Amino acid sequence: AAAEPVEVHVASLKGPTSIGLVQFMDQAADGETDNEFDFAINTAADEIVPKVIQGDIDIALVPANVASVLYNKTEGAVQVIDINTLGVLNIVTGDASVASFGDLAGHTVYMTGKGATPEYVMNYLLERAGLAGQVTLEFKSEPTEVLSALLPEPFKTAAIAKSEGKLSTPVSLTDAWDELAGDTGSRLLTGVTVVRRAFAEEHPEAVAEFLRCHEASVKAVNAAPADWAQAVVDAGIVDNAKIAEKAIPGCMLVCQTGKDMKAALSGYLQVLSDADASAVGGKLPADDFYYME
Repeated sequence: AAAEPVEVHVASLKGPTSIGLVQFMDQAADGETDNEFDFAINTAADEIVPKVIQGDIDIALVPANVASVLYNKTEGAVQVIDINTLGVLNIVTGDASVASFGDLAGHTVYMTGKGATPEYVMNYLLERAGLAGQVTLEFKSEPTEVLSALLPEPFKTAAIAKSEGKLSTPVSLTDAWDELAGDTGSRLLTGVTVVRRAFAEEHPEAVAEFLRCHEASVKAVNAAPADWAQAVVDAGIVDNAKIAEKAIPGCMLVCQTGKDMKAALSGYLQVLSDADASAVGGKLPADDFYYME
């Protein structure tokens, strides 16, 4: 017998992690899903974490390292079911001589995220590229303060749109990671999707439907950014449809599951853990962190 429909409370963040959900959100709102998916978009992961711990949220799209912190904080009460966004950090510059990651030697890079994942990622890539000590990192507190900088989507597209051709993005850090550390199986990640373990054990069909609909939604949005740009605005994720359309291709939307998910995420978390164990909640998650259908 088919499982009884259940209500599934989903929380995501304002930004790329929610952009990949817009088709799914429309389907759920129109009653086209077997289960009742209720979506809430939040501005910060800090708003989501307590609700997951309390059981008010069943599925949450959160930064990759936050998923690990949550796993450790709850002693394994959450599992990661997919990767929803790869890295969205890019080198933004007005210097035509910077065409590759190696060209950063001798330059100053302005960036946000001191003592956090952007700094750890940048230091790791500089080390892998043999550029440690050859690049000066200067940190700012807000993306808006960063003029020639590492900007995540969709801030990058908005900044370039306002620069009247003076800025370009010659280097994606995701591409740089794949080139410099691809042999490890890891990837540069931004967001993952977690589920409460108790919910997954009780309602595996609802988790399976979430993954099916999430994957279809990501494919639809990636295939036709112009068709979905207004839905991104309507969801309150970006306030301008033209910028949303331009930003979608750079948002690195994916729905990666299973063994590929585990290899990419475990390797990424290892890099963060090596830089600062507290970034992943004190220790790396055990194998049961990774949800395998």
